[in-house]
Amino acid sequence: MNGIHRTAAVAALLLALPLSVAASTPASATSPLLAVSATSAGSAGFADSATVPAAFHIDLPRPTGPNAVGRQILHLVDQDRPDPWVPSAGPRQLMVSMYYPAVAGTGGPAPYTTPQAARLILDRFLPGNTIPTEALAGLGTWSRSDALPRHGRFPLVLLSPGFIMPRTELTSLAEDLASRGYVVALVDHTYENTGTTFPDGQTLTCAAICDAPPPGGPAVVEASRAKDLSFVVDQLTDRSRPAWRYAHMIDAHRIGIAGHSMGGAAAVPALATDDRIRAGVDLDGTMHYPVPAGGLGGKPYMMIGHPLPDGQVDTSWTDAWANLDGWKRWLTVAGSDHGTFTDDNLLLVGLGHPNPTTITPERGIELTREYVAAFFDLQLKDIPQPILDGPTAANPEVSFHQ
Repeated sequence: MNGIHRTAAVAALLLALPLSVAASTPASATSPLLAVSATSAGSAGFADSATVPAAFHIDLPRPTGPNAVGRQILHLVDQDRPDPWVPSAGPRQLMVSMYYPAVAGTGGPAPYTTPQAARLILDRFLPGNTIPTEALAGLGTWSRSDALPRHGRFPLVLLSPGFIMPRTELTSLAEDLASRGYVVALVDHTYENTGTTFPDGQTLTCAAICDAPPPGGPAVVEASRAKDLSFVVDQLTDRSRPAWRYAHMIDAHRIGIAGHSMGGAAAVPALATDDRIRAGVDLDGTMHYPVPAGGLGGKPYMMIGHPLPDGQVDTSWTDAWANLDGWKRWLTVAGSDHGTFTDDNLLLVGLGHPNPTTITPERGIELTREYVAAFFDLQLKDIPQPILDGPTAANPEVSFHQ
């Protein structure tokens, strides 16, 4: 679970929505900051460090690949689909952060988030807090805004964040994948995530579905996310009028998806309904939209989660495991919790709270990056990855389900 103190209605929704797949700790057991994501980039990668209050020290780990990382923000509008949660808002609108291999030394600082989003994030997860907006808005990243793209064509990875969380919780993963030679589309699902800032400055938080289950329950939300993600693919791969100026970088025949919590669970309907998406990763998300009995057409799928207490197992994972008909892996990371697979715990500690797990936030990010990248290197680049064959002495925290 997310470890956020909310009303009983919200807690009930979270019990149904983004329970960790291989894991969950009681909501009262961890700080309410667990669902907030943070990025900073130590040393040369840090942007505007002078604006960050000295009391806070948050260093986003440096990307591990050989490429510099560029970032651009897209505003996409689906004129053929009304917003599913707030119909009065008109067509479905999405904000997407595009990360890509870039030419070193080009572009400008790419801040962690907007001031408006930072304020909403802090206030939602820390009611009555006195943390200044700059603690988030002033943080930098390792990305460079509008950096020149590297020459070449690269696989596309879609990233979907957890329910209620901002998309920035997956920043460290997005930057790392881009540094390793992927184009990454990190998607905010409007009215499902906190702090979605549009080009006109309007910044949205969650709609009513964040406080009460929508009709049809969590499976409907996961299916809606799959539609969002397919629309993003449509816009990025349109040959005549692509929505992104660097769309020529994308190899449309090599597309994968990964996500955290509900974003990970949404990989199932995305794979089941969109033939263009070839492989998926679920980071600690219970699947309410089940893997079909006939499987996912042989598409590879990996699940990474934290251990449930007392040896419990998420039944959505056992059900999915039985139905998956392609290459598959189920990994559990000892000492982890729901936030381990994102930047959440890094922010938590950086804002002065104790680490909620026995694994450090930096180690959690390191393992997440390593195994997610290995999965896509194998499935989208056909590069053998022995690390996915079984336990290794280098990563004793990671066990493989048999």
